[in-house]
Amino acid sequence: MEQYEPDCPSPAVAAAIRRSLSGGRAALTRRSLLRAGAGGAFAAGGLAALSACGIPPAGRAPGGISADDHSAREKTVNFSNWTEYIDVADDNKRHPTLDTFRRRTGIKVAYTEDINDNNEFFGKIKPQLAAGQDTGRDLIVVTDWLAARMIRLGWVQKLDPANLPHAFANLSAQFRTPDWDPGRAYSYPWQGISTVIAYNKKALDGVEVTSVSDLLDNPKLKGRVGFLSEMRDSVGMTLLDMGKDPARFTDDDYDAAIARLQKAVDKGQIRRFTGNDYTSDLTKGDFAACVAWAGDVVQLKADSPDVDFVIPDSGYLTSTDNMLIPNKARHKTNAERLIDFYYEPEQAAALAAYINYVTPVDGVKPWLAKIDRDAAANPLIVPDKAMQAKSHAFRSLSQKEETAYEEKFAKLTGA
Repeated sequence: MEQYEPDCPSPAVAAAIRRSLSGGRAALTRRSLLRAGAGGAFAAGGLAALSACGIPPAGRAPGGISADDHSAREKTVNFSNWTEYIDVADDNKRHPTLDTFRRRTGIKVAYTEDINDNNEFFGKIKPQLAAGQDTGRDLIVVTDWLAARMIRLGWVQKLDPANLPHAFANLSAQFRTPDWDPGRAYSYPWQGISTVIAYNKKALDGVEVTSVSDLLDNPKLKGRVGFLSEMRDSVGMTLLDMGKDPARFTDDDYDAAIARLQKAVDKGQIRRFTGNDYTSDLTKGDFAACVAWAGDVVQLKADSPDVDFVIPDSGYLTSTDNMLIPNKARHKTNAERLIDFYYEPEQAAALAAYINYVTPVDGVKPWLAKIDRDAAANPLIVPDKAMQAKSHAFRSLSQKEETAYEEKFAKLTGA
């Protein structure tokens, strides 16, 4: 089990966190899209933690600590999630799926939108987790790299399969075996997040874009190409284009991908590395094409007929936001029942229709078609088997790798 380390991040990792908070996925609301963590192995709490280095952590507790489960006596579950990451009724006050869960089970969900960034949220809960105390939360949603770290630290409870029949049966194959939680013993995805190539048809003016190689090498696109300031997205997509698996790459592979991107920077092919602000460049046509987050593309396509996307033959990156039950949670069984509820296709469809992310639940399409035919037909929301087969995950990083990789990426981007 990994030892909890409160060390300061390197300057490059700290800069990556600041980029994520101010301009990357962390800076956005859920509806306008994603957020990311810069620290695949970094366990500080956002910008506040950057100025708090050297403060010793609370005593570390062994993993998998359960409290007495009060689920039978206390019909409640405390659920912390990201902002604007669940269905909302027309009155903007209620969440229809949570209402359905309460009516069916008698369990009231105390739903709190108190996650705005992975690092920041981890900073809130790590003192209690490190001390073996209850965080006051029965269910949380965090991105895969942070979920991996919490599992390694032993701060997450193992799930009871007996309470998760729908989740076990309906979890999409592409999300079943992450390297950080094989078989999903500790986590289930809330939603998936895909990285693709987006383009502006008017700005391309007939130029074909089907791959990262087109972005990096086609002279007709010189100065009109965008890559993301999130290392995993830009390097991961480049690795795929080079025939390397982001789940199994070596240091030499990483260096080769950086060199390839550097060549494109040196010759002026890449206009700039951006956070979410690429959406403005893309709609205006300043970017003819760019690496983009799929949820943004869904929204941009709805507003602009010129914006579209392509999935390269080499594949695309997918990450996940994941439901976890922290140590000492008082209502573990109730939390597991809520996880399982969202793996019923009808409920998953209601959620996907509202938030437009990649659903991790098989069997959603016919239910979603009853609500929104366009969403049901959109492979960025319901990937077909061919698209699922092209999905790849960026592997977990050690703290040493995280520091080295971010330093090289920061040099590339000028951060």
